[in-house]
Amino acid sequence: MHLCRHFLLRLIRSIALLAIFSTAAHAAEKRDLIIDTDLGADDVVALLLALASPEELHIRAITTVAGNVRIDKTSRNARLAREWAGREEVPVYAGAGRPLVRPPIYAENIHGKEGLPGVEVHEPKKGLADGNAVQYLIDTLSKAEPHSITIAMLGPQTNLALALIQAPGITQGIKEVVVMGGAHFNGGNITPVAEFNLYADPDAAKVVLASGVKLTYVPLDVTHKVLTSDQRIQRIEGLNNQAGKLVSSILNEYVKADMVHYGLPGGPVHDASVIAWLLKPELFSGRLINVAIDSREGPGFGQTVADWNDTLEQPKNVFWIENGDAQGFFDLLTQRLARLK
Repeated sequence: MHLCRHFLLRLIRSIALLAIFSTAAHAAEKRDLIIDTDLGADDVVALLLALASPEELHIRAITTVAGNVRIDKTSRNARLAREWAGREEVPVYAGAGRPLVRPPIYAENIHGKEGLPGVEVHEPKKGLADGNAVQYLIDTLSKAEPHSITIAMLGPQTNLALALIQAPGITQGIKEVVVMGGAHFNGGNITPVAEFNLYADPDAAKVVLASGVKLTYVPLDVTHKVLTSDQRIQRIEGLNNQAGKLVSSILNEYVKADMVHYGLPGGPVHDASVIAWLLKPELFSGRLINVAIDSREGPGFGQTVADWNDTLEQPKNVFWIENGDAQGFFDLLTQRLARLK
């Protein structure tokens, strides 16, 4: 009996040590990350959060795409965010200036003419990297270790779609693609059913979906639950550093339209939820489902058809995030912004 108890205690201790080592190894894992973005208000918050997290995220590059504003403005804004974070070693590559098929649309009504409401913009000191974002993706992913690079897609998926069309084999280098986009339970924000990033280029999203890469979607279903409040913005402003002042100024202006339109007590910070998912996935929950994308002209254009209850019994191709810890998100954001100047 005594030997049996002694063995059991040793077994429990071994399991506990194994769990500690496993957790430590997971925490130490650093993601190789490319951030593809149509730099508007929430994109800047996302970039600052990512750039302030070098222990977890090795940001290989920022690639820009037209979306919230024109490509010249998204590329300038990406360089501004890099400058504000003091991370000018991260290269910025300009990419696609229009969608694959449809005419371009912009979201200046939400993000302002320059894409950064609430702050003054200027020409950053450091310029763009030589070359094109699409070619950068092809070159980098084709030479990468198998399934080693994560791509955070914060805007229309045009750059990655163009790269996949030209070089389908680059999927070998992709670990995961995390998309800010789509809507199901929440409804859309550009039409009753479509979210802006998917509506801006549904054909590109279909190319990425068909490629077979591991896909996670961070849709309006979750971002409309992770809302600002006066207290949360005041905490950020109270950091008394440049990053806190910038983010609080941007958010105070940016969230107004959504609060009025949806009757919400605060506003969503869509793209930053993608970075939070990469940093602390335990803040979120969802499930693996089948998703299809509607690119037919008509009222469903740009809709993500999310089969949450597996009604059609089709292969599950997207991990769809449905819920998130709002306070946990803002705690993380505030803590990381405090690291910046």
